[in-house]
Amino acid sequence: MKISFDRNRFQLYLWIGLAYLSLGLLIDVASFGDNVPARLLNNIWRIVYIVVVNFIFFEYTLPFIRRRKNILSKILFFLFLFWIQLMLYSFGLYAWRAIGIQLHLYVALRTFASVMEGVDYGFPYSFFSIFLFGVIRHFYDHNKLKHIAQQLLIEKQQAELNYLKSQTNPHFLFNTLNNIYSLARDKSDLAPESILRLSKILRFTLYETGGQYISIEQELKIIGDYVALEQLRYDDSLRINFNYDIEDMKQAVPPLLLIPLVENAFKHGAAETRTLPFIDIHLSLRQRQLSFTVKNSVESLPGREEEGKEHIGLSNLRRQLELLYTEYNLSVQQGKSEFTAILKINLASHV
Repeated sequence: MKISFDRNRFQLYLWIGLAYLSLGLLIDVASFGDNVPARLLNNIWRIVYIVVVNFIFFEYTLPFIRRRKNILSKILFFLFLFWIQLMLYSFGLYAWRAIGIQLHLYVALRTFASVMEGVDYGFPYSFFSIFLFGVIRHFYDHNKLKHIAQQLLIEKQQAELNYLKSQTNPHFLFNTLNNIYSLARDKSDLAPESILRLSKILRFTLYETGGQYISIEQELKIIGDYVALEQLRYDDSLRINFNYDIEDMKQAVPPLLLIPLVENAFKHGAAETRTLPFIDIHLSLRQRQLSFTVKNSVESLPGREEEGKEHIGLSNLRRQLELLYTEYNLSVQQGKSEFTAILKINLASHV
């Protein structure tokens, strides 16, 4: 079995070792108060060994035991490997001290009558290191997993948002092409002008909506072009009122966020109203508070089954709002002769 070495993971143990070194030196100085340089040297030499041993224990020994599928095998391996680790934490640390003394990298501030006395003296350092390394490692891994989970959630939401946007554009353009087809079928002189306006809308959707934001001025322009294009289908019988009150035209909004409400008003309102069709559009944006109201005429037809059913454009918009903002409200009011959609967003609450 190939054993891999994770350098970044080892750096975590070095940082924990630095914390252990600082804590150990502080305790030594507070307890004895003399030979500070020698105690610093001893702690540095000791921590080198402790970092390596804890790295082996937590990154190789424990994972190896967990991978054993057979319960009996797992127990036997645990007892054997734990005994080896115990030797490393006790006799190994004493041997490491002896090596340091021989290399003049460790100062023998005290002597021991026997090996066991030296082992007993050093073992608490090892025991405390297991606790410290284990606790910090656990919290580090927990926070890392939490961060990864949050990142995956963000990426999933971004992917869903991109999918919803990709649905909005074709849906929007498909309805526009249907309108041009109606004009062409009737051999209307307005067909060339409608194609020209469509080209402007296509240029906008291709080159201006790729980013996360556009200015509210650009959003107004695309709404105006769409309203003008739709208006070509109707004679003077359709009354359209489009007004706005905007504090700053450069304020940023997601592209094509407002179009679904306007599109819904034409497709499911004016287009299906035979008597006095109308559409009222009002946009207000002040102090990052956006209010967008679209009211349109409706006509109840015998056998109509779509009453109360929300169209794909509105359901798509609701989901986009959920992913984009924490403070918003989209309400619809269905009357006998008119339909009203009211959208309110605190633009400062962008996720």
